Amino acid sequence: MAASLKLFALCSLLLLAIVVSINAVSSEVEKHELQSLVSNSTIADRTSENLDMNKNGDAVDDPEMVASMVGMSIRNGTERRKLGYFSCGTGNPMDDCWRCDPNWQRHRKRLAECAIGFGRNAVGGRDGRFYIVTNPNDDDAVNPKPGTLRHAVIQDKPLWIVFKRDMVITLKQELIMNSFKTIDARGVNVHIANGACITIQYVTNIIIHGLHIHDCKQTGNAMVRSSPSHYGWRTIADGDGISLFGASHVWIDHNSLSNCADGLIDAIMGSTAITISNNLFTHHNEVMLLGHSDSYVRDKVMQVTVAYNHFGEGLVQRMPRCRHGYFHVVNNDYTHWEMYAIGGSANPTINSQGNRFLAPANPNAKEVTKRVVTTGKWKKWNWRSDGDLMLNGAYFIPSGAGAGGSYAKASSLSAKPSSAVATLTSGAGALICRRGRQC
Repeated sequence: MAASLKLFALCSLLLLAIVVSINAVSSEVEKHELQSLVSNSTIADRTSENLDMNKNGDAVDDPEMVASMVGMSIRNGTERRKLGYFSCGTGNPMDDCWRCDPNWQRHRKRLAECAIGFGRNAVGGRDGRFYIVTNPNDDDAVNPKPGTLRHAVIQDKPLWIVFKRDMVITLKQELIMNSFKTIDARGVNVHIANGACITIQYVTNIIIHGLHIHDCKQTGNAMVRSSPSHYGWRTIADGDGISLFGASHVWIDHNSLSNCADGLIDAIMGSTAITISNNLFTHHNEVMLLGHSDSYVRDKVMQVTVAYNHFGEGLVQRMPRCRHGYFHVVNNDYTHWEMYAIGGSANPTINSQGNRFLAPANPNAKEVTKRVVTTGKWKKWNWRSDGDLMLNGAYFIPSGAGAGGSYAKASSLSAKPSSAVATLTSGAGALICRRGRQC
């Protein structure tokens, strides 16, 4: 009996020591998390081409390969993220991947595992150090000060960029990003507003998460730095909230965008492998342009996923407006438009699945779709509505022969039923995330 009591006491002391040790390590991790190097662990299904910024990856080299990989990617992602364990119950796979973890702030880089759709391979700054933005100023576009957002995004090495506190950043000139960067504004309230905005030009592997981007203006005719070793003359910028120009492997997630001089998000000049998800769009005319011009045939490589977004109050048109490429518009909530929701020209393939379309009161604006064309060629364009919910007289005019191969190139994730859209998009826009709580 005495021996049993001694053994019990010894085990209790050992257990107590383990708990104390774990707590001490956790506190130390939290204290130093933003200075630490990224974990040495790698994701098995990330291919080595993601580390080569001179390659755009499978979506550029072989668009058909993307469609063939979709099922495998989703299955592997679901197993890796153990969604059943972490799920908040929303059914939104990107959010259920990370949002239920009360220690999300200690595990920020797990976000890079959560993208799906055509931009699923965007690793951003996952393989680099944390960079803390401490200074909201943007006084010099050629020689930015350390601690500013501009100084962070131009660096050559991968960086996971976070913010020390709430701030409003008014950019004097375009914020020209370098490859392998994540801008992660979770936990603070960060506005890019009342000046220039974000340009992603000829670079790859970018994640932009959690920003308020609004009131962007035309800027330019100035020298702007794009890397530690290069700066050059920039002509007048359009004033887009986020502009993609020849970019690839980009994930734009959980941002709130409104009221910019041109588009809220534009992707042109061969940009591809893009996911635009969980964003809130409001108070704007031409929301999203995907494709440079009818004559620019290089945009045939473009593959864009538009998923779980809320197209809200005060919007007019282009949600999105597409050219040439392959576009998966899936499980979005359209509650406002004045002219139309989805449009295009130059024979894009548009796969609309599981969206909710609430038409405006105007009897002349009930149609979801708009073809920008002067001939009857549009009847051969592959546009389909699959499982969409049409409300208040909304209607979608499909076209094309419904070629399986074409829609395979415009399929990037499994659509949920349109009845689930309200839940899937309930957290659209920049989130309010606090330490020690589910986001």
